Amino acid sequence: MRTGVAGSEALAQLRELVAAEGGELAGTLVEEPTGEAFGPLVAAAERCHEHAAGYALLVESILEGYLVHYQRPRLVEPPDENLRLLAGDYLYALGLSRLAAIGDLPAVGQLAEVIGLCSQAHAGAEPPSSDTPEAIWVLGALGVATGSWDEGEAAKRALREERPEAASGALEAAFRRAADLGIERDVQRALIAFRASVLSEPSGT
Repeated sequence: MRTGVAGSEALAQLRELVAAEGGELAGTLVEEPTGEAFGPLVAAAERCHEHAAGYALLVESILEGYLVHYQRPRLVEPPDENLRLLAGDYLYALGLSRLAAIGDLPAVGQLAEVIGLCSQAHAGAEPPSSDTPEAIWVLGALGVATGSWDEGEAAKRALREERPEAASGALEAAFRRAADLGIERDVQRALIAFRASVLSEPSGT
């Protein structure tokens, strides 16, 4: 693993992009968004080093899209449900389009799966257990950072099929992958930041 981008740098860049677009969404931006989670992990990976800042930005854009749809966003505070849905979709599309521009099609697949699994997890009458989004996101981030691996793909199938203990099994698979690559602390930091961003209130405008 290499040194990633500085803390909050990707979110600051993402804020600038949204502000430059103007319109209603720009009016919902918070002043100083914080709480980057998986962007630094991906940016520090060897396979992403040529576009490290770009990977950090796009991963945090897609993560923000998830948070806008289902949790507490860090970057924007949409005042109503319609704008919230539009904002989430816009941030998903922004991240995926920037990844496609880099030309990393396997990573496009990984993050598209993250979006799909998150949608499935939140589709029920009750919210998913807290470890399910964690498992989905850490598998996806590792898939982008280090490439696909058999145990990770099996863990995603278990999540898709909603098998018992799928989330805990996926987290175990992720940490085994991290241990094999010597990046356990990087993964732990990413998960801590993810949990904090989900549990904390968004910044004020």
